[in-house]
Amino acid sequence: MVADIDVHTPIDAPDPEDPVFALHRGGKMSITATVEVADAHDLSLAYTPGVARVCEAIAADPEVAHDFTWVSNTVAVVTDGTAVLGLGDIGPAASMPVMEGKAILFKQFGGVDAIPIALATTDVDEIVDTIVRMAPSFGGINLEDISSPRCFEIEQKLIERLDIPVFHDDQHGTAVVTLAALINAARLTDRFLEDFKVVISGAGAAGVAITKILQSAGVRKIAVVDRAGVIHPGREDLNDVKRWLADQTVDWARPGSIADALEGADVFIGVSGGTVPEEAVAQMAPDAIVFAMANPHPEVHPDVANRHARVVATGRSDFPNQINNVLVFPGIFRGALDVRATRISEGMKLAAAQAIADLVGDDLSETYVIPSPFDPRVATVVARAVTDTARREGLARRPY
Repeated sequence: MVADIDVHTPIDAPDPEDPVFALHRGGKMSITATVEVADAHDLSLAYTPGVARVCEAIAADPEVAHDFTWVSNTVAVVTDGTAVLGLGDIGPAASMPVMEGKAILFKQFGGVDAIPIALATTDVDEIVDTIVRMAPSFGGINLEDISSPRCFEIEQKLIERLDIPVFHDDQHGTAVVTLAALINAARLTDRFLEDFKVVISGAGAAGVAITKILQSAGVRKIAVVDRAGVIHPGREDLNDVKRWLADQTVDWARPGSIADALEGADVFIGVSGGTVPEEAVAQMAPDAIVFAMANPHPEVHPDVANRHARVVATGRSDFPNQINNVLVFPGIFRGALDVRATRISEGMKLAAAQAIADLVGDDLSETYVIPSPFDPRVATVVARAVTDTARREGLARRPY
């Protein structure tokens, strides 16, 4: 049973009887040694003088570090605390429980060691420079809970400056698992992705990444909606990211409200919060698909969505078809680290989405278009899809 926790209740002081605080006391993770230092001989091998030989080998050939340090299996989970869950800009210190949580999910589901790092700056260049300077200690960088549109610039600059995988999970993890669920929803309703008319509510990190990956997968009719309505080239209030969205969706998106956009649409994808009126959902096409992923309050409550849609998914664990990033990021990094990939490509993301979708197999139904986050097969198949794609695309430094 999932605990009933009201995340919107103000907290004045930690309650020692509260099970949430009890679980978090002292933090959720620790560092443990992989070797024993029980006597002087062990000490001479693990530290001086023996360690000097390993240092000299790495100095002579930096690639050796991936075999004889933790780098090959360690990811930095980095945030500035500006877009934490549904809480918003709560700062780096308050973000740490989420970063720790992310780190333990990396370990549990992908066998990847992860170190949470919260930075006391929101300046794009300072964040980028800091991560670049830390990068020799890690095999990959997972960006987390950084507000839009800064997150796009930070990720792109890091990709340009580093030769290790950089992955903003709020963007790409959400996009991959959304595509996986949509692939199976299309199969269930006997339709093709290229035929879908899709409305995406939310033009932040997730909305942009979902638009990109759906286009890469063949979807052509997409309208993206923000608080002011459908994003289109005629609007004068668009920033650079929204202007890109307007240009990318110009063939089908038309000016209007979300209700206007949903009329006759096949798919609604919500990554924004807010509420979509039931009458707008009722205007969607037959066999409609509703992915209302705002958490804990979906844009369309599942009880309402089920009255008008064939397939309904949310971000919550207490309803069927949970769209959860934990299906993606552990396996993505597991595969990228295994072959020492130089980056995570669009092809890897598409392959990961297909691998997740394929796990559903013959069990496909309206209430099962996406595997459970606790399905032990997920990280393995995602990792395999990523390694195979990295080798095929020439991005793997370890070809075997």
